[in-house]
Amino acid sequence: MTGGARLGHRDSEVRKEKKIGHRRVTEEGTVTYKKKPTSEIQRALQLGIHHHIGSVQQKPLRDVLFRDFQTIETVQFPASGTKTTPAHSLSDFRFRTYAPIAFRNFRNRYKLDITDFLNSLCNHELRELSNPGASGSIFYITQDDEFIIKTVQHREGEFLRALLPHYFMNLMQHPCTLLPKYHGFYCYQTSSKNIRFIVMNNLLPSSVKIHEKYDLKGSTHKRRASAAELAKTSPTLKDLDFRQVERHTDGIWLEMETYDALIKTIEQDCRVLESLQIMDYSLLLGIHNLDQAKRDRVSFFV
Repeated sequence: MTGGARLGHRDSEVRKEKKIGHRRVTEEGTVTYKKKPTSEIQRALQLGIHHHIGSVQQKPLRDVLFRDFQTIETVQFPASGTKTTPAHSLSDFRFRTYAPIAFRNFRNRYKLDITDFLNSLCNHELRELSNPGASGSIFYITQDDEFIIKTVQHREGEFLRALLPHYFMNLMQHPCTLLPKYHGFYCYQTSSKNIRFIVMNNLLPSSVKIHEKYDLKGSTHKRRASAAELAKTSPTLKDLDFRQVERHTDGIWLEMETYDALIKTIEQDCRVLESLQIMDYSLLLGIHNLDQAKRDRVSFFV
């Protein structure tokens, strides 16, 4: 009986903590990643990015060389501060920046205002998504909805680094690419832990109401949203869900010029992914319904 009681107690303790991958949520609601509070990770990330941007912007502009894709810069952030880093209340940490010159070139080609970029990422608290999905990654969104910061595992990060030269060439030749816009790749190191992040553009900012959202792969096998997904306020639907919507029976009508440009871009992006032997990708489609938006505005004032 005693042994059975102890087993039940352990089961109860386990149930108090929710874990997906490296992400844990305690009964009190504290979120950790690799056993580090995500609030602490966020502050370290903002300190590191702020320092990096200030440093890289002082370097003269030049063409990107192949070795730039392999460069890693490491800066120490002791709590007491240094001549170039501020004092802080966190544990001592190191901050690594991957391919700093290459990513500066990417940001310039995106015509990104670096002051706005810095303000978005570092001058305001980031919003952490409470429902990150099955991967157990941590997702932060900037207050202005412009950027997403996502944790990546070592293998995923190494693959991204290997992909960068090809990504750069595609961006040079096809500036209208629909592939994700990567703005930076960083690593927060503390207590023998490595937490890697990528910074990307946010494709579907909340400032525009998205009435329908689809993750489309062009296949039908297991391509239906789950009951749990459908229960969400803004679910991400899939290919079979799209086919079942009556108004989409004949697809989505676009002006011919828009259609031609879109198809040309998608075909080129798919060729790039094929050349890199990447098979697991999809098209994220967001639909803003003008008629529905008008009805929503009218009902709001009635």
